[in-house]
Amino acid sequence: MVEFNKKQLEILKVAEKLFAKKGFSATSIRDISHEATINVSMISYYFGSKDKLIEALFEWRSSESRKVLEGLLLDSNLSPIQKVNFMIENIVCRLVGNQCFYNIMLREQLSEDKRTPVIYEVLHDLKMRNLQSMQQLITEGQQTGHFRKDIDDILLFNSLFGTIHQTMNTKKFYLKVNNLESLTESEIDDKLKNDLCKYLSALFKAYLLVENKPLQPID
Repeated sequence: MVEFNKKQLEILKVAEKLFAKKGFSATSIRDISHEATINVSMISYYFGSKDKLIEALFEWRSSESRKVLEGLLLDSNLSPIQKVNFMIENIVCRLVGNQCFYNIMLREQLSEDKRTPVIYEVLHDLKMRNLQSMQQLITEGQQTGHFRKDIDDILLFNSLFGTIHQTMNTKKFYLKVNNLESLTESEIDDKLKNDLCKYLSALFKAYLLVENKPLQPID
């Protein structure tokens, strides 16, 4: 895991805010240096280029989550379904709790015909690491006899992130239909985290566990 010093983290936080607001292509190194009140040369010294800067941003934001997931795989004190629940909580809190980073990912995924190659690559790598971590947890549960053998891990992965993305993208609608518009931003984040974790944990439990009846095919 890459370690960043205090000055690098300051630059990454400013860059993240500008990338989320203006987009990667519309943000220049000079914009970042102006906002961070540092010289352009210092950004070049620490990161080399804007492409390397966005790569470092993804590494920084994903490294802690990756560390948590790797720890889950090695924790023999947790049952397979407990590990899955912790995975869900980790992913939900990471996405809901960091709107700027989420907006960068969302902007890229919605720009099918104008994707930025460097972001596409790091986003693809991030998705693959998340998928592989989930697959490892599922395989462990299958090997111990806790999880069903007929699991579609790709659709389950899409259900996890699709539910989070849809809820985040329609936040105003979610708040309105649930009469939550009077909540503060902090309260809204806490409510979304709680509701998403509760729902997704129940969904995964119903689908994964052997003790539950197999899903019946639709004729």
